[in-house]
Amino acid sequence: MLYQSTRNNKLRIRSYEAILKGISDDGGLFVPTETPLLENVDNLIGSSYCDCAKFVLSKFLPDFSAKELSACIRGAYGDLKFESESVAPVRLLDRQQSVLELWHGPTCAFKDMALQILPRLLVKCMEKSQCDQKILILVATSGDTGKAALEGFKDVKNTKILVFYPSDGVSKMQKLQMITQEGSNVRVCGIDGNFDDAQSGVKRIFNSPDMKKALDDSGYSFSSANSINWGRLVPQIVYYVYSYLQLVDNGTIRPGGGFNVCVPTGNFGNILAAYYAKKMGIPIKKLICASNRNDVLTEFLNTGVYNKRREFYNTISPSMDILVSSNLERLIFDLSGYDDEYVQSLYKSLSNRGYFEVHGSILDRLRSLFACGSSTDDETRQTIRNTFVEFGYLMDPHTSVAENVYRKYRNDTGDITHTLIVSTASPYKFPASVLSALDGGIGSGDEFELIRELSAETDTDIPARLWSLRNKPVRFERVVKKTDMDAEVLACLR
Repeated sequence: MLYQSTRNNKLRIRSYEAILKGISDDGGLFVPTETPLLENVDNLIGSSYCDCAKFVLSKFLPDFSAKELSACIRGAYGDLKFESESVAPVRLLDRQQSVLELWHGPTCAFKDMALQILPRLLVKCMEKSQCDQKILILVATSGDTGKAALEGFKDVKNTKILVFYPSDGVSKMQKLQMITQEGSNVRVCGIDGNFDDAQSGVKRIFNSPDMKKALDDSGYSFSSANSINWGRLVPQIVYYVYSYLQLVDNGTIRPGGGFNVCVPTGNFGNILAAYYAKKMGIPIKKLICASNRNDVLTEFLNTGVYNKRREFYNTISPSMDILVSSNLERLIFDLSGYDDEYVQSLYKSLSNRGYFEVHGSILDRLRSLFACGSSTDDETRQTIRNTFVEFGYLMDPHTSVAENVYRKYRNDTGDITHTLIVSTASPYKFPASVLSALDGGIGSGDEFELIRELSAETDTDIPARLWSLRNKPVRFERVVKKTDMDAEVLACLR
């Protein structure tokens, strides 16, 4: 299997090269030239997460030997790295819905599912390329990616990592996780802007000839830990395959039986992984895309118009506060039949005019695959409360967006197909918002006092990895203008 760019379908590179580069020189994203089918997947029912990961990743990463994959997978998910023995457990709420918990890793967010293995894959890619250069990992984060990437790449040989985050666009706990990060090769910087500003700045730096030359002169090259990197996206396919195996194993669905997936969505990588799992043969029926008040994806999936010229809102689900969903480009490329010129024209329009519109056949396909909806902050809070009252299950504000949109979808359509709600973060990463949802008050005071209060009120356990932050010193307090990101990159090389 080879990889091509969404903006140049004639380009052919190997899987290790795609992971190493992160983003194509033409600004496109790497995708496989074909989507492999998962044959005899039911033979894995009852298997471990690691066995499932090896089965799936081997289909996409032919440049890695079985021994290399096993070592990477074991290093990422073994040795008690995850607090749950099953790594990504499925919890049954009722006959119609289950929750896929993706936050039992080191940073209590779903980004760990990919960012624990990406550094290990990248080190192997560097060995295969026989490249003498070191790697600078450049990351834009809306909250969770930053900490997960920092933790994954901490003290990894021949790498440095620089994370940009919107200084006023992440939760207090998310920020604390990043600015106290340990490691000799890590650097964290806030920007005076939102996530889209951070992401646009990172993409611009990646494609700047002057910045590439500066890195080359310093003996470095760029790579990415954002989901624009295929090595970050492909591990996410694994947990959709594994969730199907769990649903069959626990008797919720029969072998081959269908289920829906509802995903709280920002940059479109998580739900895109579900789309690839569906293409590979996992019997996912409807992909339900859940947005918060920044509902650019809801509008797109309903109308075919992607319009970023809209007001940006800071919400209680900050990791979804995104107006430019990068991974959507991969989906459009796939649905257009790998039409790179068409994709180029759309994204040129988005860059120059702030919007694009897909043609009718793609819109028809989108509507057949996806359902969508959005949730206001008030609806998100009410859903946190309702879910806890009804099921005794505590959700964070992102998972609650998905739950709210799913309930609307079920009521509007009458579709009672069993649905997997994707839970992306521990509620303890957002204690003020969760507490206010439960008791109607306004969460204030020290973050760790709020955590204690949340635990007492709900009789749930505080994640040890979050509680341990209370004694960590702050290492990174720098905040820069979005126009000064280049200088921060250069400073990282010194």
